[in-house]
Amino acid sequence: MKMNIVSSAKKVALLLVSVSMAQAGGLALAAEVVAEPPAASEVSTATTSGSDHTDVDLNRRIEIMADRGIAFLQNLGQGEDGAFSGETGAAVTGLCVRAILEHRPSAATTDPVVVNALKFIESKVQPDGGIYAVGSLYRNYETSTAVLALVAANKADGQTGPGKYASVLKRAELFLKDIQWDEGEGITPEDAAYGGAGYGSHSRPDLSNTSFLIDALHELGNDADDESIQKALQFVARTQNLKQPEGTEAGNDTPHADKIGDGGFYYTPAAGGQSKAGESEAGGLRSYGSMTYAGLKSMIYAGLTPEDPRVDAALSFIRDHYSLETNPGMGAQGLFYYYHTFAKALDVAGMEVVDAKGGTAHDWRLELVEKLESTQQEDGSWVNDQSERWMEGDRQLVTAYCLLALAHSKQ
Repeated sequence: MKMNIVSSAKKVALLLVSVSMAQAGGLALAAEVVAEPPAASEVSTATTSGSDHTDVDLNRRIEIMADRGIAFLQNLGQGEDGAFSGETGAAVTGLCVRAILEHRPSAATTDPVVVNALKFIESKVQPDGGIYAVGSLYRNYETSTAVLALVAANKADGQTGPGKYASVLKRAELFLKDIQWDEGEGITPEDAAYGGAGYGSHSRPDLSNTSFLIDALHELGNDADDESIQKALQFVARTQNLKQPEGTEAGNDTPHADKIGDGGFYYTPAAGGQSKAGESEAGGLRSYGSMTYAGLKSMIYAGLTPEDPRVDAALSFIRDHYSLETNPGMGAQGLFYYYHTFAKALDVAGMEVVDAKGGTAHDWRLELVEKLESTQQEDGSWVNDQSERWMEGDRQLVTAYCLLALAHSKQ
């Protein structure tokens, strides 16, 4: 699948150049923890796309923030049992471990904080192969995030073999595929829930959990042709505000398909459909930023290219609603989850510049780095001080989101 993703990324980049010309008329390692915010002399003052900042400048700024964020997790974020926000089972711990390892791969074997966190994750491995707390209502979410952590740990120090967690990961893969909504749950491909994944606490799947499922399966080596990923694509396509294009095997064939038609994505088409951004007067499910980036990334992992009308429509929504001030359609709610999906999707898609509505070209990596610099707290953490919805008052979770976003912002 790597070759397919690289090919798709190059096509996205070419598409963006074309769009930019059309819209604009052809115009074109910190070795030690940094305890204080970077001095003005240490960072580039560039603020717009096309400025004179260099990749070295940007990466240095990322390293400074990452060191401070990791220091927070090491010194203030971890419980005595090795967990980060242990009340979430393996979920936040998995995200924190993955976030640290994105910046410090060798920490899986050299950093006691990461070693202890990995032991906590191992303690959540269940007989059915899932990785979650006993009695959890969030089995897919916990297992998917734990997989992301354990895959990264297996790659520590350049390890290329099956790794310490090979057996655990294989069983987790089978578990995730088993709990995916499909024939095993007594539904057919015609059902709006088909192919999705959910928390388990609701009687329907959703795009956020399905995106985590696809991420986990992709990390486990499943390519775009994998049966479970293709089933998931059917669910993802039904979360897009776009009537199913002719000639496509997966698309939105629900009653909500063309009531808005802006190419963005909403939370779920299942159980009658729901958008966290609410409904339009005509009863359509409103698109919003975080789900649109999750949808775009998921479609790329499922093998779709920029020429596909579903991808093209998603890119159109992104150009029309580009923002780092809000989670488009949601305001401050889920803002840092949005930053994470924003960065990962654009990185996976190979996008260097987003040509927004009106012809403004955005160097998204630079702009995101500047936004995260301005919001990092004195203790090195990040927190959503405008909205605590979806646990964004939890500094461990939000710091993990930001460290992951920064990893995808590196040049």
